[in-house]
Amino acid sequence: MQLIHANPDISVVMGVRNAADTIASTVASLTSQQGPSLELVIVDDGSSDNTGQILKDLAAQDQRIRLFCAPPRGLTVSLIEACAAAQGRFLARQDAGDWSLPGRFGKQMSKLESSPDAVICSSHVRCTVDDDVTIAVNKVPAEKLQDGLTGPACHGSVMMRRSAYLEAGGYRRMFYFAQDIDLWSRLAELGPHLVVPEILYRSEASPGSISGSNRAEQVKFHRLIVACTKARRAGASEAPFLLKAEQLSQRCRTLRRNSKRIAAGNYFIASCLANDHPALARRYFEVALNENPLHLRARLKLFRMGGSLT
Repeated sequence: MQLIHANPDISVVMGVRNAADTIASTVASLTSQQGPSLELVIVDDGSSDNTGQILKDLAAQDQRIRLFCAPPRGLTVSLIEACAAAQGRFLARQDAGDWSLPGRFGKQMSKLESSPDAVICSSHVRCTVDDDVTIAVNKVPAEKLQDGLTGPACHGSVMMRRSAYLEAGGYRRMFYFAQDIDLWSRLAELGPHLVVPEILYRSEASPGSISGSNRAEQVKFHRLIVACTKARRAGASEAPFLLKAEQLSQRCRTLRRNSKRIAAGNYFIASCLANDHPALARRYFEVALNENPLHLRARLKLFRMGGSLT
């Protein structure tokens, strides 16, 4: 049995809901990391499948896993609670259904330790679907990240100093979506954002993910984050924009499954696959049309590819 280190180098923080199919392999990609000592701080955000039991079984086998169970409140609140419980010098993010590749933690921690003024470090990310098919490799250069308003390749790929996280004020509840960009914008005011120019993280694209199905809300939050940042850096109050963010969050908390949103997510993935994996792309275009028969762009692309329009 793996025992928790009294003062771990890294706290891996996760908010998880209904990830029974992938959570064991995600956790394995973390517990198998070599080098720095770590703990896994996982908040089960009201899962209605077998996620909670799987995590309990894993925690019984590895004392580095600290599990907290809560009613469903969303990723932002889960991350706030996980970060509050964290004991490591560094905080590393991880999303359920994604994988940290071997050596990730050692390389990111070494990068931060070699640059004491830096507060955050991300990496390149490989985005995949269906049996490890690559749809993109995201490589955001460090120079584009320094204002904090452009996000790294993936939220889950980030490691940050816990002291900087606390000084910046951490994740903020009023950002139901885009909570990461809000935090990056404030961390950027404390120090540089570094990038390990290697693929250290694999992200599984999902049509129902936040980015896939809630893009419109993310854009609205991003506009408010830009407004907050401009106000803060000019010495003005963020309060009017934070109020609008909370009002938008209230609406987001009541969002339900929406066929048009799911169709948009499937269309995005299909478009990424179209050139290199046309057969798989057709399948995603067909799902998009099943979810939303009025999705004309999906219908047109599927017609050109010779897929079924029914």
